Amino acid sequence: MKRNIIRIDEEKCNGCGLCVTACHEGALVLENGKAKLISDSYCDGLGNCLPECPTNAITIEEREADAYDEELVKKNIEMKAAAQAPSVHHHIHGGCPGSRAMAIKKAPAVEPVSNPASIPAVSELMQWPCQIKLVPVNAPYFDNCDLLIAADCTAYAYANIHRDFMKNRITLIGCPKLDEGDYSEKLTAIIANNNINSVKVLRMEVPCCGGIVSAVKTALINSGKMLPWSIVTIGTNGEVLQS
Repeated sequence: MKRNIIRIDEEKCNGCGLCVTACHEGALVLENGKAKLISDSYCDGLGNCLPECPTNAITIEEREADAYDEELVKKNIEMKAAAQAPSVHHHIHGGCPGSRAMAIKKAPAVEPVSNPASIPAVSELMQWPCQIKLVPVNAPYFDNCDLLIAADCTAYAYANIHRDFMKNRITLIGCPKLDEGDYSEKLTAIIANNNINSVKVLRMEVPCCGGIVSAVKTALINSGKMLPWSIVTIGTNGEVLQS
């Protein structure tokens, strides 16, 4: 039979999972980092998932498809609910828990005077989420903060990124080469709508990382707030090359 049913463009899909939690029928899953329709029989074709997709990867098309099977959907939902922990089930219709803004408070690390090297590594991440594309523009943790905007590879190249750069800063990460679109519009909104004290950009020495620096420059200009800002360049060998 011909009917309306969703279509997912895998090239546009960024694997955020928002469509999965928005689908009341449990018709979608994440597979290999991409959203996938389990079965035509699970999709009612109403498109509750469409407005949740940040990359417009989901559309409705009319094509030959199996009929929507409400009884099969009920069984699918029951099985998923039984398999999930109560804390996860609580959020099943409330959006992706991984994208909810939250501040993270930690007790300060106590350094033994005799042997500082014995201190266990401590995360200095002060908020969630931290991906530029996912962070809410008006998150309360932006108020009166110092901002670190880091290329995501810097965390792997520079071992002490938490201690030396992330501590006491709100951290945003991204990759201008792999992420779709330009960060400047989102960063402009963050800077324009919040009381940011300063911005530090942490980039790799590779040429593609120039995109994150360019986006910050554009955001500062477009926001009308020329805040104190600086750039630190990390070499592929993990050393600070320029600051």
